Amino acid sequence: MSTPLVEVKNLKMYFPVRSGFKNLLLKAVDDVSFDVGRGETLGLVGESGCGKTTVGRTLLRLYEPTAGEVRFDGELVTDKNITAMRKQMQMVFQDPYSSLDPRMTVEDIIGEPLDVHHLCSNRKERREKILDLMSYVGLNAEHARRYAHEFSGGQRQRIGIARALAVDPKFIVCDEPVSALDVSIQAQVINMFEQLQEKLGVAYLFIAHDLLVVHHISRRIAVMYLGRIVEIADADELNEHPIHPYTESLLSAVPIPDPDITRARKRILLEGDVPSPLHMPTGCPFRTRCRFATEQCAQECPGLTDRGGGHFVACWNR
Repeated sequence: MSTPLVEVKNLKMYFPVRSGFKNLLLKAVDDVSFDVGRGETLGLVGESGCGKTTVGRTLLRLYEPTAGEVRFDGELVTDKNITAMRKQMQMVFQDPYSSLDPRMTVEDIIGEPLDVHHLCSNRKERREKILDLMSYVGLNAEHARRYAHEFSGGQRQRIGIARALAVDPKFIVCDEPVSALDVSIQAQVINMFEQLQEKLGVAYLFIAHDLLVVHHISRRIAVMYLGRIVEIADADELNEHPIHPYTESLLSAVPIPDPDITRARKRILLEGDVPSPLHMPTGCPFRTRCRFATEQCAQECPGLTDRGGGHFVACWNR
């Protein structure tokens, strides 16, 4: 087995929060571990507020992690070497409307990483590199002098992807890159991600809450709930044989365009509300909504265990 490109071990990201007269810790990411292989897409799914985006931002040290470690290509990522590593690790942000500077032209937006890392020796080389990147993502050369507000959402996201590709990275965190786009544009952008992966060999951490999109683009999928990963498996295996009760509930809500199958399916509804990350339940974070919860679940939080074939689940009773 080759060394994974990205290794995350026991990553924690706690934010201090003032509540009344108390200082509390919001546990956005709590003891998360996974790895991403070279040229692989790992999907990270979960409901809004579960900590998916925080995982991606902490990986790239946009947030300083509370605990845990991240290794890239076998090397520990620290404050001292993160600047050099940013050439290898990039991010495509969720909102294409707010992630681009409205005062900069497309040429300057895509060229900024080239300037920061001094990757071009003259203006001609810089211009050629920018136009190559624009053609990669399906933008025309005449778009280079325009501003971000002159483009549609899908075109803006393509600009963000070109910016991420400018430094020729090995790994890109895709933070819900299609959630703000129309369905038809989503398909175009997803297909573009796959084509770029085939051409450039880049690896993705693809963060989303749409299981159909994640299943389509990912080789493996990790399911997250309240700051913890509860299940990791191959995409097809997870879709066909989910083990964790939360994963089962998520998959039961995925619409299938076949009325006969839809009528035969049983929707698994979760009771109660998602607990506050400021006041986490003891033991397993999912136990307050789980139909299989026991006394052991309240006393101790389960770790990920291998159920065979690389299918990892954090549950005492499944």
